Amino acid sequence: MRSITLLFVLTFLLIKLTGCQTVKNKTDEIVKKENEKLSQFIGQPVSELKIVMGLPYKEEKSDTGTKVFVYKTKKYGIPCERKFEISNNDMVIGFVSKGCF
Repeated sequence: MRSITLLFVLTFLLIKLTGCQTVKNKTDEIVKKENEKLSQFIGQPVSELKIVMGLPYKEEKSDTGTKVFVYKTKKYGIPCERKFEISNNDMVIGFVSKGCF
């Protein structure tokens, strides 16, 4: 009886650990695709960003004095926020994505 319980526990742990790795791999793949998609805007004019992403939810000033366009959406009730840093000559120079998939 004891060996059956031990076998059950070991099988459960193996399934749990394998499942966690699968979720991590899927999450990493989603983040990679998101970064590839947003990286295409680097070096592009703000007009191109607005054509694809639409008007920003809000505009902020960064600590360095550049503009930051904030885009907010929700998917499956999970908030997604993308921020694009805009240079003084209206070119996209960086981005941050949080909660997006």
